[in-house]
Amino acid sequence: MGSMENKVIMERIHALRQNMKAAGVHYYLVVTADPHGSEYINDHYKEREYLSGFTGSNGDLLVGEEECLLWTDGRYFVQAEQELEGTGIILMKSRQQGVPELEEYLKSHLKEGMKLGLYGFCVNASLGKRLEKIMKEKRGGIVYQKDLAESVFVDRPTDSAAPIRILEKGLTGESCGEKLSRVRKKMEELKADHLLLSGLEDQMWLFNIRGGDIACNPVAYAFTLIFKEKVIVYLKEKSIAALREKEENVRFAKENGIEWHPYEDFIGELPGVLQQSEKLFGRKARMMLDPGVVNYTVCRIVEENAETVEAKNPTQVMKAVKNPVEIGHIKQTYLLDSVALTRYIRYIKEHKTEGLTESKAAEILEGYRQEIKSFQGVSFPTISAYGANAAMMHYEALPGRDEVLKPEGIYLVDSGGQYEGGTTDVTRSIIMGSITQEMKKHYTLTAVGMLRLQNAVFLYGCTGRNLDILARGPLWQQKMDYKCGTGHGVGYMLSVHEGPQNISWRSGNVKEAVLEEGMLVSDEPGVYIAGSHGIRIENILLCEKGECNEDGQFMGFAPLTLVPLDPEGIDPVYMERSDIEALNRYHRMVYERLSPYLSEDERAWLKEQTKSLECG
Repeated sequence: MGSMENKVIMERIHALRQNMKAAGVHYYLVVTADPHGSEYINDHYKEREYLSGFTGSNGDLLVGEEECLLWTDGRYFVQAEQELEGTGIILMKSRQQGVPELEEYLKSHLKEGMKLGLYGFCVNASLGKRLEKIMKEKRGGIVYQKDLAESVFVDRPTDSAAPIRILEKGLTGESCGEKLSRVRKKMEELKADHLLLSGLEDQMWLFNIRGGDIACNPVAYAFTLIFKEKVIVYLKEKSIAALREKEENVRFAKENGIEWHPYEDFIGELPGVLQQSEKLFGRKARMMLDPGVVNYTVCRIVEENAETVEAKNPTQVMKAVKNPVEIGHIKQTYLLDSVALTRYIRYIKEHKTEGLTESKAAEILEGYRQEIKSFQGVSFPTISAYGANAAMMHYEALPGRDEVLKPEGIYLVDSGGQYEGGTTDVTRSIIMGSITQEMKKHYTLTAVGMLRLQNAVFLYGCTGRNLDILARGPLWQQKMDYKCGTGHGVGYMLSVHEGPQNISWRSGNVKEAVLEEGMLVSDEPGVYIAGSHGIRIENILLCEKGECNEDGQFMGFAPLTLVPLDPEGIDPVYMERSDIEALNRYHRMVYERLSPYLSEDERAWLKEQTKSLECG
């Protein structure tokens, strides 16, 4: 970051401190979030990025009267060091030895009677309550009603809504009414009168609707209150107007007992809705909510006016377990997406001497996907990273500031698409020419880990924590690690990252979930050497049932991603016989499934890429 940019960042922090002083706040927390706990957020909510200059998608900024600190995870250490340099903001590397986490830091640095400020509408309730407890211990308090960074964020992007649409049952496999019945059954089990949904993907899934309020994510800003006989959905005015334009949408709302209310009215109406229920029941209403998703402000309102039933949103697991109709669409979508990426890899290999930039290469890849009729857009900004840039896990190439691809080293491309019928995510590391023996070793070990997890056989009841060692083990044996999880769930025409399933060895903040038949999960080990190279190989897997016998129900995975690995990066000396056989099986499958979609020249190239390795 240049000196002029550094000065701008320091001026913004100074302006925030002035607001803090006026509000009697000693520390102010700015998280990377919107009112719905979304992972990817609309530009309107990117206060932390605006204040710090750090552009990564994860990070918490804590501004004190003198110090200023930013916490982020291992995916962004290299990037954060570069972007924060010269700003005076101290980088706190989360989960690293000797580095206190945010809450630990506050406990040790807050003096008695101090006040912590945060904007409760953009902080989830779980974090808000933990911070509340810390402040009580310090005999201080939390100021959460006002956004102190709002006046600092000049020329702030608008939070306007995009039109939304209702999906046909031929795409979803289950109607809104059927989903509501399942959700209400869960409410009854927990003796909840109402359910509050604020997670955007949960609401889009439940109502079979899709929007466009967040880049790359087909979601609409909404809050939902589910009652036993009706549903109130709070949407932006533009969204409501779009729904009312078509008669079938009006009929849809009537059939499912849905009332559309203005999004901006939610906070004002919520207390009255709960008080009305109290009069009706003769007792406080029991409102079910997920404190890990619902924001702190909303949670406080509910606690003041109802009895809270804290539980995971039932929609989360329901959404994660894909039904047969969804799986059919997903398989076809991944097949076509794999064809596009395979054709792209061939193009890069054949044009690597032509001075392509990282950003231009990403445009070319999107062009291949655009040839697929069902393509709607990318599912996240493409990570097109050459050489040392690939060591930054979530690097973003910007035109004019990106690298030129050369006929040497490694080029990493992590990309995906939104389709009418699925959401894709895939990473390949492409060998551009001569590479060091160390790079070849790292590539081979990454491939081995990916294949071992892909071919896992496990008993039902296992979570991703049980399986993580399969992917990470080959690197751990070399005393190496990648500072992130191995896998995440993937949505259906929704967010590219979806819970509750994941693959990670860590406990604590990462919640474990049993891997169910019909869940999707990514398989993406990697090696990241700062200043040198980055390697990641990612397939998306479908969890399936295997044999059931006296020892229990066995499970396994089927690869949805069908893209060749790069034979130029493979050195069999680092592989066991079973690893070589696994690679050969996968490559045979790739060739058999993709070849009908390729030209004669492309088939010949793919045949060479997927040629079997000899087992020594």
